[in-house]
Amino acid sequence: MTTLSGKTALVTGASRGIGRASALALAKAGAQVLVHYGRGAKEAEAVVAEIRKAGGRAHAIAADLSQPDGPHKLAHGVRAIVGDRLDILVANAGASKAAAIEDYTVEDFDRLFAVNVRAPFFLVQQLLPILHEGSSIILLSSLAAHAVVGTLSAYAATKGAVDALVKHFAFALGIRGIRVNAVAPGVVQTDMSNFTKTDAGRDYTLGMQALKRLAMPDDIGSVVGFLASDSARWITGDTVHVDGGSKL
Repeated sequence: MTTLSGKTALVTGASRGIGRASALALAKAGAQVLVHYGRGAKEAEAVVAEIRKAGGRAHAIAADLSQPDGPHKLAHGVRAIVGDRLDILVANAGASKAAAIEDYTVEDFDRLFAVNVRAPFFLVQQLLPILHEGSSIILLSSLAAHAVVGTLSAYAATKGAVDALVKHFAFALGIRGIRVNAVAPGVVQTDMSNFTKTDAGRDYTLGMQALKRLAMPDDIGSVVGFLASDSARWITGDTVHVDGGSKL
């Protein structure tokens, strides 16, 4: 992968799971990484410590992205650390809820859209002044946006919205030389997919995949690192499926 030495990156929801793996991949390639967290301060500081131990540069930064002003506060904090230049934005922070249609509440629905759609939209908006030609924005989509996977109708709708945003952002920002893409993981062994720890969940997951193993966060983080790099300089407006051949 092309080196990211001298680059600055923000990864939201980076205290664990795919966000953590993405932050570590970017740092390994040489980027300075801002490790955002909502509630997991201890976990975020552990990610920062791991990056620094390996000789990299990292800072933890907190913001509640479920709140209307969360993206604005996060952008303000980012600018206080990196100044007037951000090279990579990975909008990974997300919320999920598995439930039958009749069991969703308005509060559930609104929270999912607040975290998964509203937050990345306004984070991009607020960081535009420090994004520049050559910057890369990477949003997190999901297999659920393209195929039925469990009882995730509202969550799936948020990821369908993310896919739409990618195309509109890519077109609007292409004139500035800013690339916008998404990664769409399948089932990954994270806290959001605890069902993979059961025999039934494992069997269900492997049954819908061409590749017969469970995905790990690093499988997704390495693709995020690729999209952030100059090796992906001619890719924009795309959603890259990183799902082991799920639901083919």
